[in-house]
Amino acid sequence: MKRFHLNLRVSDLAKSTQFYTELLGAEPSVDEADYKKWMLDDPFINLSIEPECGEVGIAHVGLQASNEADLDQIRGRIASANAPAFHEGETECCYAHSYKSWTRDPDGIVWEAFFTDGHRRDYGAMPDLPNAMPIK
Repeated sequence: MKRFHLNLRVSDLAKSTQFYTELLGAEPSVDEADYKKWMLDDPFINLSIEPECGEVGIAHVGLQASNEADLDQIRGRIASANAPAFHEGETECCYAHSYKSWTRDPDGIVWEAFFTDGHRRDYGAMPDLPNAMPIK
């Protein structure tokens, strides 16, 4: 099964945390000073927010695989779509240990495909997507 993922950059993390906690009716499952994440079954979403990096809004969207076979299926669909791809592989980011691939839709919106199999104590690092997967 796959879960929809939405990562937002927000201007005020505290206000946004309060808003999404009320809107979703749940406390964040990851509650760090610089990152919040809600893993919900209803709606079936992984919603994360973090401080803005120059712009507020959608940072990226994605599909979270529940296992490596699902991730391989998503990667195959990216290839079938003839979309640009950056297969990051094993990585540690967003307080998690994951395996990731990235693509862009025809309008340049970044999509992440990933399988997470563990947690970590620090944020880690995002890849340099503009250099790894330039907009065509």
